[in-house]
Amino acid sequence: MPKNIGREEIQRLMDEGAQIVEVLPETEYAEEHLPGAMNIPLKKLNPKSASRLNRGTPIVVYCWDSL
Repeated sequence: MPKNIGREEIQRLMDEGAQIVEVLPETEYAEEHLPGAMNIPLKKLNPKSASRLNRGTPIVVYCWDSL
């Protein structure tokens, strides 16, 4: 179930092996992203691209946008 979480919760989940997914375009991902994050741009998110994810492990999806 989706929910908003804070920095401490993200760090805890990362420490426990959660999958971290950045959904901004590839160029923005290349500029800066969380350590260990994979990139699945939102515009390319579909069943095929999501098949890279392990549904048995927590998934943290994030996007940083200054707008």
